[in-house]
Amino acid sequence: MTMISSVLVANRGEIARRVLRTCRDAGIVTVAVHSDPDAEAPYVREADAAVRLPGAAPADTYLRADLLVAAALAAGADAVHPGYGFLSENAAFARAVLDAGLLWIGPPPDAMAAMGSKTEAKRLMAAAGVPVLTAVDPATATEAELPLLVKAAAGGGGRGMRIVRGLADLDGELTAARAEAASAFGDAEVFCEPYVETGRHVEVQLLADSHGTVWAVGDRDCSVQRRHQKVIEEAPAPGIPGAVRSRLHEAARTAARAIGYTGAGTAEFLLAGDGRFFFLEMNTRLQVEHPATECTTGLDLVAWQLRIAEGAALPAEPPGTRGHAVEARLYAEDPAEGWQPQSGPLHLLDLPGVDTRFGPHPADAGLRLDSGVEDGSTVTVHYDAMLAKVIAWAPTRAEAARRLAGALARARIHGPATNRDLLVRVLRHPAFLAGEVHTGFLEQHHAEVVDPGAKDGQALAALAAALADAAANRAAAPVLAGLPAAWRNVPSGPQTKRYRCGETEHEVRYRRTRDGLRAEDHPGVRLLGAEPDRVVLEADGVRRTFGVARHGDTVHVDSPLGAVTLTAVSRFPDPAAHTVPGSLLAPMPGTVVRTAVAEGDTVTAGQTVLWLEAMKMEHRVTAPTAGTVAQLRVRPGQQVEPGALLAVVTQP
Repeated sequence: MTMISSVLVANRGEIARRVLRTCRDAGIVTVAVHSDPDAEAPYVREADAAVRLPGAAPADTYLRADLLVAAALAAGADAVHPGYGFLSENAAFARAVLDAGLLWIGPPPDAMAAMGSKTEAKRLMAAAGVPVLTAVDPATATEAELPLLVKAAAGGGGRGMRIVRGLADLDGELTAARAEAASAFGDAEVFCEPYVETGRHVEVQLLADSHGTVWAVGDRDCSVQRRHQKVIEEAPAPGIPGAVRSRLHEAARTAARAIGYTGAGTAEFLLAGDGRFFFLEMNTRLQVEHPATECTTGLDLVAWQLRIAEGAALPAEPPGTRGHAVEARLYAEDPAEGWQPQSGPLHLLDLPGVDTRFGPHPADAGLRLDSGVEDGSTVTVHYDAMLAKVIAWAPTRAEAARRLAGALARARIHGPATNRDLLVRVLRHPAFLAGEVHTGFLEQHHAEVVDPGAKDGQALAALAAALADAAANRAAAPVLAGLPAAWRNVPSGPQTKRYRCGETEHEVRYRRTRDGLRAEDHPGVRLLGAEPDRVVLEADGVRRTFGVARHGDTVHVDSPLGAVTLTAVSRFPDPAAHTVPGSLLAPMPGTVVRTAVAEGDTVTAGQTVLWLEAMKMEHRVTAPTAGTVAQLRVRPGQQVEPGALLAVVTQP
């Protein structure tokens, strides 16, 4: 065996912290690499040494194999762990690491190359006897073969994927998928296959050593997805008959043996309602959702990656599974606005009841948190929008889902908008709890989980925000600071404050009298206490405490009714904030990928004008009205800030 003494983690954020934790436990020296925006990131501080990769864009930093190998050599590392994403499945990078005399903590480069193209991987799997979906030639596709799924041959993460429900849309979606695949992976190859509307995305965790032993370490269901990217994963996959599960595991082991696989990897399958399954792809790396398997098996998968790279042998049989684990990905994004990624400072990330961070397995029903950020971190536009993975383990699936939903609901997250409320609604949805999950879950239940409208507690949250603001003003008063905020000895007009929550504006009007609080729109509410950061209200006989935190014009209110983020509305609006009718403004910071129109073109309402790329996702910017493109103010490759004017469409 070759003993590893120092590991360079060729990645960033949460997965870098995860690998660092296991390396520390093993007594291995750790080396981090970082771009300029990541210079103060938590994982950089936690490593024993760090090497700067000048620049911000991934293409200039984490995707530069030459810089990563040079960093490992400069820091004296003798092994490289690729994490997931970036170059983790790049066979050329693995070969460069090995050619430099370093140990590669991953599968052989030839095995990675064999699975690097989905089309080639399916050919190999079919030859090995693993079931695959038959590809559809787009040139001869018929209505009977619809719907189709257009997929990029390289890469993953939902990039270069399009669902086609009409033959008239096929050419356009092929063009768009090729462009996105070329931008994301440097490979424009795409292919078509049948789209299974209510199929399940089920995967099998693999561990294989260099001595011929291949483990199928349980399975996971990853069917709850948005834009073909996973949101909630769980282990084991629920509701699968034992015979089908056995065949899935055997197919995964066959896939690994067919390419001489070693290390940790995942075979992904599409499971149809009739029990048939089809190979999708093999991820030749550690998966984002690996904690769910660790919580149900007690294994440290990163530790086994290290041992296998050193030449250790696996025992003959894998451990069994125990209980159930559910993992939720907490993203900085707004589901109700087309999953727009969000950026900015993260003031607070506090989840109650966390038992362990980055493992190990909770001894009893417990909560695990894997996060690449902490209080005070800045969420940038350069990388993936995931803030954290929250994993609950319990003896049963229902208990694990309840534990996870409760922790997320009580979490205090002050900063960019997140998908937290969506996660809670999914975890508490009757269909999810019944195990009725499939890849179209979010589309099927959109009105209930994605955009259910205003929260019940918004109005009370706005009242609490106004009272806390008044208490803060009174506490800072140079004289008579002990008087109740807004108190008057004689009749007077109400105090008025306005807040905006999404598209809803709340006007709060209240008086403080000898008899206590009089809220104009809440006659049954009693004020029991008001401090700058805490307000206690009694409504209809029920007492609730509202935590209030202010960051500029943004007010975060946390209570048992749910978290509400408000924006204080100025009494004197800035006249410069008005825009010309028909203006297309950037909904987020990002890069203009390509444009679909030119100045002078006629467009219809909702027609795509251009695409913005932010946080590894592409977003369509559409015409707000029918008319003529009078101005196109941006070009491909241009960086834009939120609110930047992109184009102007004038009506005839």
